[in-house]
This record gives sequence, structure tokens and C-alpha cells, in this order.
Amino acid sequence: MPNGTIWSRDDQETERVEQKPEPKTIDDINLTDIRRGPVSKFVLAFLVGFVFFLVPVPWDGQLTVPFDIVINWITGSFPTLSGVYALLLIVAGGILTTVAEFRKRGMLTINDGLAERLTLPYWETSTPFWFFRVAGAVLAPFLFLGIGPDWMTGPGTGGLVWGTLILSVAVIIPIGAIFINLFVELGGLEFVGTMARPIMRPLFKIPGRAALDSVASWVGSYSVGFYVTRNVFDRGEYSKQDVYIICTCFATVSIGFVGVVAATVDLLELFPIIFLAYLVCIAISSAILVRIPPLSNVPKEYVAEPNPETPFRGSVGDYFRFGLSEAVKKAETGDSIIGASVRGFVDGLKLAVLILGTILSIGLAAVVVAEHTPVFDVISQPLIPVIELLGIPDAEVVAPATIIGITEMFIPALLVAEADAMARFFIAVLSISQLIFFSATAPMMMDMFNDIPIRFRDLVLLFVMRTVILVPIIAAMTHLLAAVGLL
Repeated sequence: MPNGTIWSRDDQETERVEQKPEPKTIDDINLTDIRRGPVSKFVLAFLVGFVFFLVPVPWDGQLTVPFDIVINWITGSFPTLSGVYALLLIVAGGILTTVAEFRKRGMLTINDGLAERLTLPYWETSTPFWFFRVAGAVLAPFLFLGIGPDWMTGPGTGGLVWGTLILSVAVIIPIGAIFINLFVELGGLEFVGTMARPIMRPLFKIPGRAALDSVASWVGSYSVGFYVTRNVFDRGEYSKQDVYIICTCFATVSIGFVGVVAATVDLLELFPIIFLAYLVCIAISSAILVRIPPLSNVPKEYVAEPNPETPFRGSVGDYFRFGLSEAVKKAETGDSIIGASVRGFVDGLKLAVLILGTILSIGLAAVVVAEHTPVFDVISQPLIPVIELLGIPDAEVVAPATIIGITEMFIPALLVAEADAMARFFIAVLSISQLIFFSATAPMMMDMFNDIPIRFRDLVLLFVMRTVILVPIIAAMTHLLAAVGLL
């Protein structure tokens, strides 16, 4: 059993509890021999993933990363084929979940061999998410073909969910999983995690290896970040509390999306400042939220044999030596680069089948409520005097934009596109820092991590808490920029 983890039993339940052993130093570690083969495999896999996700290259008049180029090229060059592919994945998810649930409930008999080939236990879920996946499978053909009432298929509802979210996520997850799996299986996770420990654990109470999840979201997509988190969770390297914190505090929007929001509010010239403000907001809000309920109350249980990080202290050089040793040890026992890539793609494809229907059904419901009902205008009325008190112009427009982001992160930017510059900056930074929205991230969390479980009410509460924390901080930033003449 891994160091620092014990089994604790009481009369009601058995759970896994982490102890806090004394940190080790470099002299206490049995460093792995640095041999050419494993080192070469780790370095090559690390460089391939690093270049794909992190190295900026010029493309179509702007700087972006190869991952973004590949995704945009696929969805832009083959829109119909991408749509058919997404449609097939969603329908497959609805069918496989239904077959798995019928079998689990004794309503359908399938021999063990076929059940194993179809990996039926993988598709089992709770009754609500069975409904959401089937609803997604029913709705998908209508949105793909553009058939149905305008409130369902219009550009602000079904068109947004299908064209902006579903097609992107359907392509992002399998492609991103190829390269993320190289990090996870061939040493990159151990190296990045070791180097990030002095920051992640003291500030955010999560393992250093969670830095890779954050980077995956930051340079790729929150869906890629979720893939990393699920993968590491299943290997016993994250507790349930770790997963809850990572998903709700560090499944961030990508650099590219920050640019899209900045352009929408006509503040692209302030992109570096908006991005820096966004990073500060994520750090401050996360450092606060991890220390209070509901996040602080999530149990430190594991779903696999626990393998928590070994506490360590030392110099920067010691951390590098330890990180390299851990990475080489992992690469030595890991699969080949080709094998890890293929397995990553297959896992990513299965994950896309699993969650796309849920994203479609819940996401469509969320944006329909936002677009065609006065719900957010009504509940935002008490916020108008608060926004006015903070000195943000156009409070009548800003107030609903402050909370409507819970449905879809892009809608707030659209609402304030014609507002005062201070209002536009305020909402731009707030909307990308709230993180939880029910057109994508929330249903994805609830479906992917239903064994924790991540619950609807907690996500709503965390959205409200994060917004309460961020509003005065971003208001202060807005006034500072206005004072120096940038707004």
C-alpha cells in the first residue's frame, strides 16, 4: 500500500484516509538510474506534447498553438463530416447506455463475451443521466439537420450548442487525448507534478500533478483537462476531494477563448491585461474556495488503490532531479509512444461518446432558458444597485450578464457588446473566470464523475460563491485601468 495512506474502518463504512508523513529530501529518495532508452522515450513524448499544446506558431494572421490549428482545420474544412461524426457519437452513447441499463436491470440478457466487447459497465449511469444521454440522441438529428422550431434550432440556441460546443468537443477530446496520454503514461505527469508541488499543495491543497490538468485546460480545452483528471483519478493518484477541486477551480477556458471574448467586447488590444486579470482571479478565488465548504467537506477517498504524492522538500535542483527520476521510472514501465497514442485516442473517443449527449440536452435547455425567458432579467434585479455601488456603468445590462454565464460562458460578452468600456472589461474578465456553466462544463463534470458525485446544487452554489468573490476584485481592477486611461 502506498506510503501515507491507511484504511480506516468504522461501524458504517470503509474509507481511505491520507496521513501526513514527514516530507522526504533528495537523500531519502532512491533515484532511478538514468538510462538512455527510458530517458529518450520520456523526452520525446514530453517534447511532442509540449510542441503540440504550448509552442505558439503564426496561423491566419495570429499566434496560436498547433492543437488549436488542427481542431479548427478539421471542424472548418469538414463541417458536414464533423457533424455526421458527432451525430454518430451521440446516438451511439444513447444506444449503449440504454443497452447497459436494460442489462443491469435484468430487462435484457446479453452474454458476458458480448458485454465485455461492448464494455457495457462503462456506459452504466444513474437514471437522470440515462435520460440526458437518450434525450441528446433524440435531439441531435434535429440540430444537425436544422429541423425544428426556431427557439430550438436558432443561432442563439441550438446553433450555438451544436456548432460551437458539440462539434468542438467531439473533435477536441479524442485528438487531445492522444497527446495528453503521452504526458500521463510516459513520465510527463510525474515531471510536471513534481516541479509544481511547491505551488499547488500550499496554495490550493491539491497534488502538484494537478498542474498538468490546469495546463491542459489552459492551452487546449476544459474537456482535455477533464480527460486528464479522470485518467489520473482512475489510477488512484487523486482523491475525490482533489477531483472536485480540480474540476471546479482549474478546468479553465483556453487562451484562444479568452481572445474570442476580448474580441467580442471590442477590447482585443487589452488581451494581455484581460488574460493576466483572468489568471489572478482564478488563483484568488481558488485559494479561497478550497478552504471552505462545500469543497473542504468532500471526502479524501479514492476509487482505486491510493497512490498519493510523496511529500518532498529541497532546492530547485533537488526537485528537478526527483522529477526526472520519477519521469524516467514511469517511462521505463510505460507503453511505447505509438501504443500510448492509440490508447489515448480510443479512451478519448469513448469519453466523447459518453458525455456528448448530456452536454447537448442540458446545454440546449440552459441556453433556451437564457435566450427565451425573462428568468435572468428577473433574478438579476437585486444586483443592479450593487453594480451601481461598485461604480460600473450600464448596471441594467451588467447585472443580468453577471449571472447569465451559468448557462453559457459566451452569452455575457454578447449582452455587453455595446456597453461602456468599463462594463465590457468587467464582464469579459468575470465571464471567463466563473468557470462553471451548464451548457458544457457542469454536465460534463456530473456525468464524468458521477462516482464522486459532483451534484447540481453544489455547482450552482460554487458558481454563486465564485461570483461573489470575483465581483469586487474585478471592479477594483476595472477602476484601476480606467484611472490609468486604458478604459
